[in-house]
Parts: sequence; C-alpha cells; structure tokens
Amino acid sequence: MSLNRPPLDRQHGFAAIAAIFLVVILAALGAFMLTFSSTQQLTSAQDVQGSRAYWAARAGLEWAVVAVPAAPTLCTSATLASVTAGAPPAAVDGFALQVRCAKNTYIEGTENRTVYNIESQASLGNAGTVGRIERSLTATLEN
Repeated sequence: MSLNRPPLDRQHGFAAIAAIFLVVILAALGAFMLTFSSTQQLTSAQDVQGSRAYWAARAGLEWAVVAVPAAPTLCTSATLASVTAGAPPAAVDGFALQVRCAKNTYIEGTENRTVYNIESQASLGNAGTVGRIERSLTATLEN
C-alpha cells in the first residue's frame, strides 16, 4: 500500500514566527514602559525633595536675617565664613544646613554702613549619588 501524501506546504509554520515576533515586540514595549514609569517616579520624588530642600534653606536664611543684624559678632569676616556662634540650626527636616555670612563696612558720607551677605545651603545625601539634593539661597542686608 502506498500512502499518497500531499506535497509539503512552503508556508507551514509562518504563524509561529509571527507570534514569536509579536511576543518579542510586546515584551520590549513592556520593558520600555516599566523603565519610563520608574524614571517618572524618581523624577517626581526628586522634585518633592528639592522643594523640601528649598524650604530648609529658606529656614536657615530667615534665621540668619534675624540673628545676624541683632548680633553683629556672628558675622566677622569680609569673606563667606560659616556661622557657628549663636546656634544656627544644624539640620531642618532631615537636611543638613550650613549658614555662611560675610560682613563689609563702608563709609557713606559721615555714616558707617554695614552690608551682610548671607548664604544658606540645605543638602541631603552624598555627592555624586542619584539621591543628592541641594538648594542654596542668598540674601544681602544693609544696616
């Protein structure tokens, strides 16, 4: 007995190749969406932390704006130097805070004028890492 078999169809298995192609494309699209979502969440978290750092720096600056003119000995040099006397806040809301001040005296007519340059810097995290957040604010006061 002989079996009559039809000739092999040349398109046999095409659906499997198309299905594998679609699975690979969908997997790549899913991986891209996951990466994009992670980046968006990280950016949003850094934005919130940046806002918190701004307000921490602002708190240090407001402390200095009140404290330095009331106690001129807190700011003694003509170059920015850290204010350590008078207990400036060392940290605000988890952010390390550094307040620096420079004092310059000028003669205007018959009066002495003192100009204070104040800088407040709030930072969180280690330099060179993704989680590093830092904000700095400055103010100039004339007394």
